[in-house]
Amino acid sequence: MKTRLEQIREKAISQISGCDSAEKLNEIRVAILGKKGELTDLLKSMKDVAPEDRPKVGQMVNEARTEIERVLEEHKSRIERALREARMKAEVIDVTLPAGKAQIGHRHPNTIALEEVERIFVGMGYEVVEGSEVEKDYYNFEALNIPADHPAKDEQDTFYITCESGDILLRTQTSGVQVHEMEKGRLPIRMLAPGRVFRSDEVDATHSPCFHQIEGLVVDKHITFADLKGTLAEFAKELFGRETRVKFRPHHFPFTEPSAEMDVSCFKCGGKGCRFCKGSGWIEILGCGMVHPHVLEMSGIDPEEYTGFAFGIGLERIALLKYEIDDMRLLYENDIRFLRQF
Repeated sequence: MKTRLEQIREKAISQISGCDSAEKLNEIRVAILGKKGELTDLLKSMKDVAPEDRPKVGQMVNEARTEIERVLEEHKSRIERALREARMKAEVIDVTLPAGKAQIGHRHPNTIALEEVERIFVGMGYEVVEGSEVEKDYYNFEALNIPADHPAKDEQDTFYITCESGDILLRTQTSGVQVHEMEKGRLPIRMLAPGRVFRSDEVDATHSPCFHQIEGLVVDKHITFADLKGTLAEFAKELFGRETRVKFRPHHFPFTEPSAEMDVSCFKCGGKGCRFCKGSGWIEILGCGMVHPHVLEMSGIDPEEYTGFAFGIGLERIALLKYEIDDMRLLYENDIRFLRQF
């Protein structure tokens, strides 16, 4: 047994000395000192040793175990020290080199334009209100005085979720948010409803099936078309410059009467005519009008006592005009070269 114990000790020390990794070192530990290791197997044969020799043999086994563990720990420390030194050499930092510049993100041009519009109207006392992108047919069409046979309700223009009944759809305008607010009955109302809308349009330089609108609504006593004109003229001056002029052209919207489209004088040429305004000196910017009495009535507001005006602005159109972008698709292609300009 003494000879066998000496062989195990010399074999273990030899294997440990030739080991070059912590993983292999652990394998040696298990093979020699583990539950099924060689030294453990030797201890199991103690029953064959004469009783008077067992203390001496036990001491020899413990001394061998202690020496093997000591050599293991010393070699483990050498391996760890070598690995640490190699890692430190690989991770040397030259403090004289210039520091790497962090790439910091920024707001999207749509977000910049929206915040500018919201700033202007909040300064006039408006409240920003958001609504659901999934809407009922009633709020998207009927409550806005759009009858069932109106072309805008054709499924080629609207994304319906429940085609059998046609009750649920992806909103085509944020005007439904105005109806929800009017139904609450908290008057007067001065609100702005920005949000994403959906229409079945082909993607090109000026159209997309998903875009953003900003709807505005004022409902109070004695509101007139003059209030509408003054509000939107001030908005245009704040957004495009104090020298901006506005022009209103008669138009038709089912939910307003009378209705109009508003043009602003070209901020590139000052109204003289250029490529940007196609030589006319004017740029169409939004649609507006006095809230139709029937729309007020359907929302529980007495049209004999209250009047109001509404307007709708395309957010992408504002961004395209303000930053002189020729193609709306640039706003959504995530080209970092384009976005870095903002």
